[in-house]
Amino acid sequence: MNNRILNIALSLLLLLFSAACASSSGKSTSDTGKATGKEKVSEDLSQYRPKYSTPETTTAARVEPSNHVNNQVAVLMDTVASVNKNIKYAQGYRILAYNGSQRQDVMNLRKAIISRVPDVKDYLTYQQPNFRLKVGDFFNRVEAQQVLNRIADLIPNAQIVQDQINIDKSY
Repeated sequence: MNNRILNIALSLLLLLFSAACASSSGKSTSDTGKATGKEKVSEDLSQYRPKYSTPETTTAARVEPSNHVNNQVAVLMDTVASVNKNIKYAQGYRILAYNGSQRQDVMNLRKAIISRVPDVKDYLTYQQPNFRLKVGDFFNRVEAQQVLNRIADLIPNAQIVQDQINIDKSY
């Protein structure tokens, strides 16, 4: 009940304010005092606007750097490059193709994978009594997934695992 009265009171206030604003909307009045709505009142506010002078066009002087560090930067870049050449391993992804104890099964699977994707390196390890076959050195999971899609029919239960990968320095 209280909310209803409040809503009605707010509605009436809104109507009063909108009616008051509508009467002062800029319509001019004629000699009789009635608003005709046909004449438009305009004010010239240009006298209050700030005035700026336009600058003359000048060309900016070219500034040459005074402290060249090209030799120092080149030396630092060479040391970074030599350090990077010594990095052989990184964290990446490999495909775990087989994990089991059957030697003949893992060797047949290895041959099938090599024939399907010859450009990808495989890693066969043996920890008694299990053989583990991992495939590839991938920096990101998307690359590993692309190769896994190519060999998925050979090994439907293969997984992508995080592993320490070898960095190829041939490029």
